[in-house]
Amino acid sequence: MKIEEIKNTMLDELKSIDDLKALNDLRVKYLGKKGLITELNSEIKNVPNEEKKAFGQKVNEMRTLFQSTYDEIKTRLEEEELNQKLASEAIDISLPSTKVSIGAPNILEKLIEEVEEVCMSMGYDVVDGPEIEEDKYNFEMLNIPKGHPARDAQDTFYLEGEEILLRSQTSPVQVRTMLKGKGEVPVRVICPGKTYRRDDDDATHSHQFMQIEGLLVDKDISLSDLKGTIDVIVKKLFGEDVETRFRPSYYQFTEPSVEVDISCFNCKGKGCNICKHTGWITIAGAGVVHPNVLRMSGYDPEVWSGFAFGFGAERMAMLKYDINDLRVFYNTDLREVKHFDRRELKCDD
Repeated sequence: MKIEEIKNTMLDELKSIDDLKALNDLRVKYLGKKGLITELNSEIKNVPNEEKKAFGQKVNEMRTLFQSTYDEIKTRLEEEELNQKLASEAIDISLPSTKVSIGAPNILEKLIEEVEEVCMSMGYDVVDGPEIEEDKYNFEMLNIPKGHPARDAQDTFYLEGEEILLRSQTSPVQVRTMLKGKGEVPVRVICPGKTYRRDDDDATHSHQFMQIEGLLVDKDISLSDLKGTIDVIVKKLFGEDVETRFRPSYYQFTEPSVEVDISCFNCKGKGCNICKHTGWITIAGAGVVHPNVLRMSGYDPEVWSGFAFGFGAERMAMLKYDINDLRVFYNTDLREVKHFDRRELKCDD
């Protein structure tokens, strides 16, 4: 079906809904993992480059239309159901009320979903891979040879000798995706997931943390494409007035490599405690994919080029939601996590 056909069918089906179960079934049909709208996102890679933006916008508009209509119908049906119960049941309004605790969205999951949403609108696929990884994917194919300091046992959790380990980054997922492409298919993926490194847990460090990495491999890709992509993501997360800048850096798997800074969304560049009075905040590492990485993954660097970037989900969430201790994300103390919803409301305002 074409987009307009799916949209018209969707609206007709929504209009005919008269109970909550049927409404939920319809939500699964369109927004579930194998839903019609969800599948449209995966088809964007087959759309000509000049049509991708318009295609992505139409899919997002249809998703928003479905969600808003769904919410309206759900509210109406729930109200009708409640009125029926009130009409048929006797309620003793003199009874004392019961305080019911409610949960709040998980901050990390919410942030990752926001990044996934904006990346999917640009044609990216969300992929994952094993957390127990092989050395060749975690290091060798990322241009990190034997003996490199990044392999030090103080940094990496090795499970069997030096061949099997807990992945120290989500970059192996990118390598596996490129290998599936067999050097012939453009790659556009985002890889969120858990990573592990030997580190002492404190307010800003953890032996387990979440990374959000992105990879694009195609023809004639440059740093300017990377800059534009990063701009779109950070404006979605921190506001339209936030600016980005690149500073030279060094990573084994990119050349050239850059550190990504954003203008401080709190003080607007004037200087505050969040940006350490510099007006800028470092949020990511990125760069143009190293020719060796392309070559080892089956892509001819004379024909193909690409960029990669990586955010720390905890760091991004700490900045966005004004959280000063990373351990709060994994704490089961309800006195801490109950404040997440308040921080969310405060930042969204």
